[in-house]
Amino acid sequence: MSQREKRDGVPVAAAWECLTNLVADDVFAARLTLTNVSDAPIEPGWTVYFNACRRVLSVSAGFELAHVNGDLFSLRRTAASPWQPGEVLDVRYEAQFWAISETDAPLGFYLVEVGGRTVDLGDADIKPFARPEQLKRNAHDVLPTADAAWRWRENAGLRLLPPEEVGRITPTPVSVRFTEARCKLTCASEIMAGAALAGEAALLYALLADLPDGDAGAARVVLEIGTVAADAVATAGPEAYRLDIGVDTIVVRGAGAHGVFNGIQTLAQLLDADGTLPCGRVVDAPRFGYRGMMLDVARHFASVATVQRLLDCMARYKLNRLHLHLTDDEGWRLHIDALPELTGIGSKRGVAPDAADALPPSFGSGPDVMASAGTGHYDADDFIAILRYAHVRHIEVIPEFNMPGHARAAVLAMRARHDRLRAQGDVEGAERYLLSDPDDASVYESVQLWRDNVICIALPSVDRFIDTVVAHVAALYREAGVPLKTIHTGGDEVPRGAWEGSPRCQALMRERGWTHVGQLHADFIGRCRAILARHGVAFAGWEETALAYDEAAPLPHGGFLVHAWNNAWGSGKEDVAYRLANAGYDVVLANAANLYFDLAYAKDPQEPGYYWAGFVETRHAFGFCPLDMVVSAANDPMGQRVPPERLAALVRLTPAGRRRIVGLQGQLWGENARTRDRIEYLAAPRLVALAERAWAQDPGWCAIADAAARTAAMDGAWNEFANRLGQRELPRLDRAPLAYGYRLPPPGAVARGRTVHANVALPGLALHYTLDGSEPDAASPRYAGPVHAGPDAAVFKAATFDTRGRKSATVVIALDSHG
Repeated sequence: MSQREKRDGVPVAAAWECLTNLVADDVFAARLTLTNVSDAPIEPGWTVYFNACRRVLSVSAGFELAHVNGDLFSLRRTAASPWQPGEVLDVRYEAQFWAISETDAPLGFYLVEVGGRTVDLGDADIKPFARPEQLKRNAHDVLPTADAAWRWRENAGLRLLPPEEVGRITPTPVSVRFTEARCKLTCASEIMAGAALAGEAALLYALLADLPDGDAGAARVVLEIGTVAADAVATAGPEAYRLDIGVDTIVVRGAGAHGVFNGIQTLAQLLDADGTLPCGRVVDAPRFGYRGMMLDVARHFASVATVQRLLDCMARYKLNRLHLHLTDDEGWRLHIDALPELTGIGSKRGVAPDAADALPPSFGSGPDVMASAGTGHYDADDFIAILRYAHVRHIEVIPEFNMPGHARAAVLAMRARHDRLRAQGDVEGAERYLLSDPDDASVYESVQLWRDNVICIALPSVDRFIDTVVAHVAALYREAGVPLKTIHTGGDEVPRGAWEGSPRCQALMRERGWTHVGQLHADFIGRCRAILARHGVAFAGWEETALAYDEAAPLPHGGFLVHAWNNAWGSGKEDVAYRLANAGYDVVLANAANLYFDLAYAKDPQEPGYYWAGFVETRHAFGFCPLDMVVSAANDPMGQRVPPERLAALVRLTPAGRRRIVGLQGQLWGENARTRDRIEYLAAPRLVALAERAWAQDPGWCAIADAAARTAAMDGAWNEFANRLGQRELPRLDRAPLAYGYRLPPPGAVARGRTVHANVALPGLALHYTLDGSEPDAASPRYAGPVHAGPDAAVFKAATFDTRGRKSATVVIALDSHG
């Protein structure tokens, strides 16, 4: 029993380990040990609850392990005897799929005693994943674990480039030319701008504020809107800019105010700490008009400050859409005046004194409602602050209200409203916004194990609910002085079986002569579009909104924006985005295999994140070929090669379909992002690679017919970009006031006898090591070449470091005692 357990008064300590993933196909065995570390017995009748992303199939004798709903499970002991101090309960169980990562482990344990007292037990101590049967998912899993030796091999093709060979501007501009001359800016440099560019001038003043003082030789800056013309810029939309840097004058000309803003971002990248920058000209325009990030604040709440930090990071790299996922099964995050229950209940998670006052704990958010990362919402002032902050940075905020699936928070909140008003005798008011059929006997289970998360789309009250929410959101945008252009209504992952047992849905289908719930679903999408149209707002949805209910083919109408996501290699859905674009839909590529930034970076048990569509390294985002994904095709999530005949059968874009690919979007789903630090770790540096691929012109890889030559070109481009990250962009992200908490990739390392060779994934990052067993820090020796260990050294420890002294995960290499 640790001193922490004694001091905190937590009565139960939990430990967990995966025993083996090879019980049977898609079945693993695990062990959970629970120890009474208190000084008193725990009376029989207790229940331990926890969250787990894997369905439990069986449990050892003496225990009952039940699925409550969603990812919440309960454990009881069948014996009617007290749980004695020091007594260890050894619970063995089997569950679905596999567990190869700490993310797969159960978390968020809490104890409910027989009298009703609830005690937060925190997360379990997770035992290391070390044996092959713990690291291999099944017999088809040939993907190696991302250990130090694997990283050493992956990094072996990289080389440190001299600074003059590393691009100074990210994303890469259309054309750039520098001279030997230098320009100097100071905090007192004159800025000339018209009233239409007051916001951009204020941004530039803030940028120059930290520069050294002094007027002597300082250049002035002119901001202007005008024609941006150059042979290299075929279509100069409002985001295009030209940056002319002379010794005495800098002119930032944009095709619109947004173009001026983009030019200032480039100016900021060129500016050294002493205020100097090279003279020359940059002419630039984006490849895609839509360059976005999706942030899920429903699974875990993110503060206004956290969202603003993401917006700042996006703005630096010229991303222009924030898709804000405000609602899901586990949370509703925007207060709606007419429907206070949505946040009064739907924004809270935990074990409330009144069970109806909060949603259950999910994703380890714990039983304490007020301390839960699953609790929180934006009031009007908060949301308006986000809108205005984004607008100043020329970022459009697209709010998402996910329906008809992924809607449990709203369903339960409106059911509570119904029950309250009905108990008061207001039957008509109770029915006004109801989202569920009280007689629904449908049997279904969502991908995240919810059994009651789908809206009953046959109810007229559903349309009234949507209209009320949209009207409130539109009013917030008006108050913010920001145009509301698009609302995203989700539409993904409606589980099979929904609506089939609903009397209200079945009655509407008979009335309309429909024979399949897919027709009911299509009607709902049409109604949503009509409601948004009445408010002058465009409709957007995940790919399922544009597909037939069986997902076999696109629906025969376009006219709205589709985010295509479900494209794991080997899934058979890799070409859905292209099929939709060819059918006439405007498509944003949100491909899971390249652009799901909630997925783990690598197959390392300590890397946070899911991996259902594979592991997404920064290079996967950089190497994505938007208009010919097959060129950048990867192995499937198990590491198996996708058969060439399968790739050959995939649909390619038609000329019209190519024009329908409007952009790219990275996804930051929130299941495994309880903190701001985790959000930023998952976001960057992948966000920077996304920006490069969405803005920079086509690198031409797809036009290289010879596979070896194409691979060499892609490898060379990645080497330069990896150097750009390590030498320039990550140090920029280290600087105040942003100081973004990006992920530092661990180094690769191998021992050959008693000599250790190490390397980094992003050349330019510092690598420090120790040989005395201590944890390396920024003051430890810096790796400059193979390290020859002395006779007393038993272990080599190393980590990569940023310019602030932050470190990556530590690599530990045991040294050969016989070397």
